Amino acid sequence: MPTEIDPLTLSVYGILTISMVAGMLGTSYLLGQRHRERATEEPYEGGVWSTGGAWIRYVAQFYLVAVFFVLFDLEAAYFYAWSIAVRQLGWSGFAAASTFAGVLLVALLYLVRNGALDWRFSTPASGDKP
Repeated sequence: MPTEIDPLTLSVYGILTISMVAGMLGTSYLLGQRHRERATEEPYEGGVWSTGGAWIRYVAQFYLVAVFFVLFDLEAAYFYAWSIAVRQLGWSGFAAASTFAGVLLVALLYLVRNGALDWRFSTPASGDKP
C-alpha cells in the first residue's frame, strides 16, 4: 500500500536541498582562487601538452569500433538481465534471447562480409588526396 507524502515534509526537504546546493556553490565562489596567469588559459589535458589543431581527421574505423562497443555492451546487459530471470521466463524467454542473439549474429556477419572490420589501409593513388 503506497504511503502518502506530507506536503509540509516535502516542502522542508525541498527548501533544505536548495539551500544546501546554494550554500555549497556560494562557499566555492567565496573561497575559490581568482588568478589570471598566462598558463591558466593554456589547454592542458591528462598530463600532455596539446599540439596542433583541434580538427584532426580520424579514419572511419575508429567510429565503427565505438558503435560496435555500444552494440555489444548493450547485448551483454540484455543477456545479463536475461540470465538472472531465466527460470521465470521459461522457454519463451529463451526463444526471445535466441532471436536477439541471432539478429546480432546476422548483423555481425553482414559487417564482416562488407569489410567493416577490415583494418588494412590502402595507399592512395598518386593523384588522389588522402
